[in-house]
Amino acid sequence: MRIMGVDFGDARTGIAVSDSSGFLASPVCVIKEISFDEVIKKSAMFATEYSVGLIVVGYPKNMNGTIGERAEKSQRFAQGLEAAAGVPVKLWDERCTTMSAAVYMNATDTHGRKRKNTIDAAAATIILQDFLDYQRNMNI
Repeated sequence: MRIMGVDFGDARTGIAVSDSSGFLASPVCVIKEISFDEVIKKSAMFATEYSVGLIVVGYPKNMNGTIGERAEKSQRFAQGLEAAAGVPVKLWDERCTTMSAAVYMNATDTHGRKRKNTIDAAAATIILQDFLDYQRNMNI
């Protein structure tokens, strides 16, 4: 089953998709959109296009584990996406994934406009890969 990862943001939303075996996450694109409803609609279109059976949305908890305004918005996004896509949506703790994506961008010497255009897809890939690795380790 293919799984889609989403790094939801106010201006840019990263999308990643796993291979059919659920082993490897790959970046797909960045949706550049500020309309909440349009981001849901476009994300649901990717879920349909890639025939995913599950969507994992990054859940930005505070570092102390509490739920802030950003996490609440991600919850609303996940609920809307589940209704629009017609597949289950799971929230996944994404603390430090944007930082990890930034470290990766530094290591690959990706800067400027290219970095801004790809960091959210990289973060979505990290979120999804973390979920896939967790699932695989829990099935051992």
